[in-house]
Amino acid sequence: MQPNRTIVLWAAIPLILLAALVVAIIKLSPAERMRPAGMPPVERLTISRATLDSDGIRLSVLNDGPDPVTIAQVTVDDAYWAFTSEKGNTLNHLGSTTVHVPYPWVAGEAHLVKLLTSTGTPFEHEIAVAVETPRLTAAHLGSFALIGLYVGVLPVALGLAWFPVLARLGRRGLDVLLAITIGLLAFLLVDAVDEGLDGAANLAESYQGAALFVGAAVAAYLALETIGQWLRHARARRNESGESGAVLALLIAIGIGLHNFGEGLAIGAAFALGEAALGTLLIVGFTLHNTTEGLAILAPIAKERPSMPLLLKLGLIGGAPTIAGAWLGGFVYSPVAAVLCLALGAGAIAQVVHQLSRQISRGPSAGFASAPVMLGLMAGFAVMYGTGMIVG
Repeated sequence: MQPNRTIVLWAAIPLILLAALVVAIIKLSPAERMRPAGMPPVERLTISRATLDSDGIRLSVLNDGPDPVTIAQVTVDDAYWAFTSEKGNTLNHLGSTTVHVPYPWVAGEAHLVKLLTSTGTPFEHEIAVAVETPRLTAAHLGSFALIGLYVGVLPVALGLAWFPVLARLGRRGLDVLLAITIGLLAFLLVDAVDEGLDGAANLAESYQGAALFVGAAVAAYLALETIGQWLRHARARRNESGESGAVLALLIAIGIGLHNFGEGLAIGAAFALGEAALGTLLIVGFTLHNTTEGLAILAPIAKERPSMPLLLKLGLIGGAPTIAGAWLGGFVYSPVAAVLCLALGAGAIAQVVHQLSRQISRGPSAGFASAPVMLGLMAGFAVMYGTGMIVG
């Protein structure tokens, strides 16, 4: 016991000294001494969201710069307007506030809002289409839940309804089906990475968007891998031999559920940000490709006899998160949350693709070397490319 306490003590000493060093740097402020007299502050304000209601416009503002920033004036469409700030006009580093502007916005029109700091630096936010932001009411909760049902739950359920067909497929037919699914998910992976990195680039610099995206994606991948190992060890403790298709089906359902959460977020945000037409197109596109996600869940258990409760559970795990995502996107949309969801979806999809690839038959004339499998892979990618064009 004594040697362990000694190790802990020696490990704690550098941390204590590091804390003391940080406190000294903050107190002495050596960087401030090197700054020339009269040098203006570094100002970086990020406007993450604008909400509109009958009282005017509310802006969510974050100080992304190292120096304090004072919001002095607000203009809307080049006209100065009175405003109030929830947490005061001066924001320190990473300080946030909500700025309320009692502006009589016009539904369906575009508005340009500018925040002017005490030094005269402008920070703009464009409201492309002015519509009232959805409020947390029973009606809106029901509407977003219905959208999630259309996009996630029902399409996945329709895909699961193909189980009798899959159960009659031969080994080659299953390989082609798996290849189609892999092609579909590969497109989603590319799309999620592209959107995630694009969203990360638009985050406040202090959030380090690219690192946040990559870290969350890797965490999702490793989490699913860990869950899979835990489920296999649980089967081994119960003396259940062989690789259960139900374990892989569950992992795929979890991965698809994480991805569908991000889809629901995108749809909810489209309506919340006034892009109702885009939201409708997203519903159509996601509904089309989510039907094939049910096939992906079924593929590992196509030759088994899964019970109806198991199919119901898998369908809910894969589809129901769309509803939660639509609620989050519609009521409390956050660019940081959007990047995190896209990252989790990307990591989950990568894990699903890895698991599905292991299910394809191996051999000199099998696997991805087989012409039907290659055609299936390309067909899956092409289907998603087509639905992507519908989504726009």
